[in-house]
Amino acid sequence: MTPHSDLPSGRFVLRLDPGLHATLREAARESGSSLNEYCVRKLALPTGGVVGPAGEAVARAATLLGDTLLGVVAFGSWARQESGEGSDVDLLVVVDVCVEIGRRLYQEWDEAPVSWNGYPVEPHFVHPAEPRHRVSGLWAEVAIDGVVLFDRSLTVSRLLVECRHEIVAGRLIRRRVHGQSYWVESA
Repeated sequence: MTPHSDLPSGRFVLRLDPGLHATLREAARESGSSLNEYCVRKLALPTGGVVGPAGEAVARAATLLGDTLLGVVAFGSWARQESGEGSDVDLLVVVDVCVEIGRRLYQEWDEAPVSWNGYPVEPHFVHPAEPRHRVSGLWAEVAIDGVVLFDRSLTVSRLLVECRHEIVAGRLIRRRVHGQSYWVESA
């Protein structure tokens, strides 16, 4: 058994370059939080265990969206291992409903584009699907071949599971026209 004195206190001193300290202090002030709260929030960002190009993509989404980022899922040809010349990496970027999804959000992403092993990363910003609501084709596609890179509270994973249940039960059916998939509810 470990003596009580060996347990971490949760407190520590971190020596920072004065310029970095000033930057962090200013960012904390702008966010309306203490320096400690700000640093804890930053250290808990979604990039925690994700490394490499996936980590860079999640980090870009986290930088852009902060605490309103709910999840990031890679899908499409990259996830199906069918990437070829001219392919990209599609990301479903799930944001809180308080975030307005519009052209401005995509323009902000494009100000610092991300690449993934030479492929451009293309975000698809969405709000979480409402439970028991009609599932869109995009959610169905992601449910089939998506790779969850980040999920703040398992909201995205639960929605994908629900979508897969709809597909398995035959209530959501994939059809193809001219080589393009689309999804319909069964009659």
